[in-house]
Order: sequence, then C-alpha cells, then structure tokens
Amino acid sequence: MGELVADVRQTIRDIPDFPKPGILFKDITPVLADPKLFSRVIDWMSLQFSDVDLVIGIESRGFIFGAALVEKLGKGLVLARKAGKLPHTTASKEYDLEYGTATIEMHTDSFKRGAKVLVVDDLLATGGTAHAAVSIARELGAEVVGCVFLIELDFLKGRQKLGCPSASLIHY
Repeated sequence: MGELVADVRQTIRDIPDFPKPGILFKDITPVLADPKLFSRVIDWMSLQFSDVDLVIGIESRGFIFGAALVEKLGKGLVLARKAGKLPHTTASKEYDLEYGTATIEMHTDSFKRGAKVLVVDDLLATGGTAHAAVSIARELGAEVVGCVFLIELDFLKGRQKLGCPSASLIHY
C-alpha cells in the first residue's frame, strides 16, 4: 500500500487559492487520467469493505469511483444526488456547509431492507455529505458496512460524524 499512497500523492495536483483565496485544492483529475493508477486505487477500495450488496456513490466524483467499484465488485450502484435531480420518489437529508446548508437525496426503492451498502466519495472533509448519505441509507433500512474515500482531510475531523467504519487512502 505504501507504493500506492506515494504514487497517488505524487499524482494529485495542488491548486492554490481555488475555489477561493486561502484554500489549497487537491486536484484528483490526474489520478483519474492515469488508467493504471486509477485501477490500483479501485483495487484498494474494493479490498476495504468487500462484503456489500450495493455501493452508494455521492455526487459527483463519488459517481466516478462508485461506477468503477461496482464493476470490480460485481454489485449495483445507488446514486446520492443533490436535491431535485432524481426522477422518482426520494428520501432526503439536509446537512451543513461552511456557509449554509445543502440536501442530498436517494430513491426510496434503491435497496431492500437489510442490504449491506458501502458509501464512496473522493474526499472526506467535514463529513456532512457522507453522514447525510449514511443517514438516508439507514432510514431506508440498509446496513451501512462502511465508507471509503480517496482523500481524507484529517484536521476537519469528518470521520467522527460518520457513525460507521471508514477507510481513506490518502490523509492530509
């Protein structure tokens, strides 16, 4: 794993002052553009929580990792989307942002009661979005096996909000 961590760290691009002054943005697009490295990341993710029925991908970069992960695991993908983007009956959860709130939704028929689900996203920061996805899944009767992320910003302590096991490849 040490070699994978080093390769991903070397590939992630730092963008200063994006999206606003004072923020150092961790750009993962070079990781996505490298098929061998991206495949190794998905291999690592697939080994963290392999006993799952479905993967929940959080909008939007979680869709990328989620789609690749379900292909690797041979499982289905559930989308956790911004409010108003899903066409069928939804369950929703509001969560706090730095300035205001946001809401994510999932279809109410996304999985059967007792389904084992894994939540995936590119980044764990404050934990609000991932916690909202975990909460909706539980409200709909799923068993949340865990959450998996490419990057975790440890200093924001988002892991503490999740209420389930989690794994992150890169820690800042």
